[in-house]
Amino acid sequence: MKKQLLFPGQICLETDRLYLRELSPEVYQHLFTEFNNSRIAEYLGFTTSKEVDTEREKYAKGMVTYYATFKAFHILDKETGRVLGKCGYHTWVPTHRRAEIGYELFNDADKGKGYMKEALGVVLTYGFEHMNLYRIEAYIADYNIPSGKLLKHYGFTVEGNARGHYVVDGINEDSVSLSLLLPEFEQLKPNWGTKQQAINNF
Repeated sequence: MKKQLLFPGQICLETDRLYLRELSPEVYQHLFTEFNNSRIAEYLGFTTSKEVDTEREKYAKGMVTYYATFKAFHILDKETGRVLGKCGYHTWVPTHRRAEIGYELFNDADKGKGYMKEALGVVLTYGFEHMNLYRIEAYIADYNIPSGKLLKHYGFTVEGNARGHYVVDGINEDSVSLSLLLPEFEQLKPNWGTKQQAINNF
């Protein structure tokens, strides 16, 4: 199945069932200057024009600063090419070698099948080995049990509670703060069994 890469050099990682296709400032630049809304929606896995409008607004207002940038990956089903979700670093601070990781599956029907577990190990490995990260952090709701189990599977340590950290339905909720450091990754990686392959062409 074609990965639908936009240009030579766009990163694509591979697992047994998935392609992880790079989403970066350069990818967004190409999307929003070369594609129409219909093509953007198809590429990003959106189903409504509102989603496209929201993403276009983010792009127009600036998604990168001197201090922080991002690098994420679309999760694609290898057999169908369908966009299942995304996983990556939405707040990456290169100067301090840290990034916050986030992930989601777009359709509830795809949950519980191990897709995110398969993707996350590869994205964590990429972060430490290719993005020069020393610290990867995550913030989750205390009631998000599956996410907590996923992060603990990969060795994240609970650091504490970030009060009023995240707005849900107009209400500031607390978040559980977790992190994984480079020395911990180097010790744990042999037990992960993750496989990845970088693909840089069409």
